Amino acid sequence: MRIGINALFLQKPATGSGQHLFHLLRGLDAYDRENEYVLLSPRFRRAYTMSFPQLSDRFQNVEVVSALARLGENAEKVWWEQVGLVGASWKEHIDLLHCPYWANPMVGVFPTVITIHDVIQFVLPQYRWRKMSRMYYWLVSRAARRASAIIAVSECSKRDIVRILGIPPERIFVIGNAVDESFRPITDSWQMAAVRERYGIEPNYVLYFGGFDLRKNVHRTIQAYVRLPAEVRQQYQLVIAGRLHLLGHPLYPDPRPLVRELGQEERIIFTGQIREQDKVALYSGAAVFLFPSLYEGFGMPVLEAMACGTPVISSNLSALPEVVGDAGVLVDPYSVEAISQALAEELSNPARRRELGERARERSSGFSWREVAEKTVQVYQRVAQR
Repeated sequence: MRIGINALFLQKPATGSGQHLFHLLRGLDAYDRENEYVLLSPRFRRAYTMSFPQLSDRFQNVEVVSALARLGENAEKVWWEQVGLVGASWKEHIDLLHCPYWANPMVGVFPTVITIHDVIQFVLPQYRWRKMSRMYYWLVSRAARRASAIIAVSECSKRDIVRILGIPPERIFVIGNAVDESFRPITDSWQMAAVRERYGIEPNYVLYFGGFDLRKNVHRTIQAYVRLPAEVRQQYQLVIAGRLHLLGHPLYPDPRPLVRELGQEERIIFTGQIREQDKVALYSGAAVFLFPSLYEGFGMPVLEAMACGTPVISSNLSALPEVVGDAGVLVDPYSVEAISQALAEELSNPARRRELGERARERSSGFSWREVAEKTVQVYQRVAQR
């Protein structure tokens, strides 16, 4: 088969969808020796840096210039998904089109597979606040119902897709995510000290890493930490890692005023953007990785921390229990008291943390990009056979 892949998110490598696509392509290259792939990439008015994996000559990259540059980035994106992508697929004579994020063409010209990572816009009403957003998700919801097959990244996402979009469950295939092999425990004390120095982190810390929109629950994370006894806070910093952006947006409340209000500027630090090469050391050095998100289609930061052997406290909602299993602590993310109590118990019990870290590492080994690629090709084959 000649398979076309919407490669838009290679232009957004820091996003979850960008990371998913990058590693999926590498997995497909390693596993699938039969099919050819055409990566269909839009060239928008705004220049983006492509994060392009090293692939064999069975992968061809085709760029398409946007026809709606004057109307802005949102219009360009919709044009690409509904018009440009279809035209490029026709021109390249593809047999099957894979859209690895939730946006496939309304016109069902080719057999189409789409990956839906989550349906948060329908689960949490705060994410439908703009009229344009509601219109866009009406469009992609209609388009999703026309897809030949849908890949969901968790059983939770599949249930939500069936319930909200009304798509028959037999057309939905669950294929989880994975982490790169570079995510493993780091024991080099010099390397870990260098990373801590770069971001102003003390030797003992609790880590949060994973975005700042409302569902990430950063404000409750801060409040739970502040409830710890003073002597525990004096021993362990709370490190909130990642780039603060879109501050002032209704979905991205700035957490720093809360820290100042609570008088915890010295014990709670914001690192800003983390270099990709520093992530493994940052995870590995944490006493606990704290991630009480309200909703995740999968929860990549949790799996990354687990692969580094870091004990995890996470949410008992959405897809996170599927990822964590019995290798971490699950709490009610709406309860500050529950989060704080779980954190206090783990920080006071080093033996328990070592045990959880070992179990987390073992569980994470069951998530591989090769398996993701293998199952994805099986979906392609099932769609082609129809």
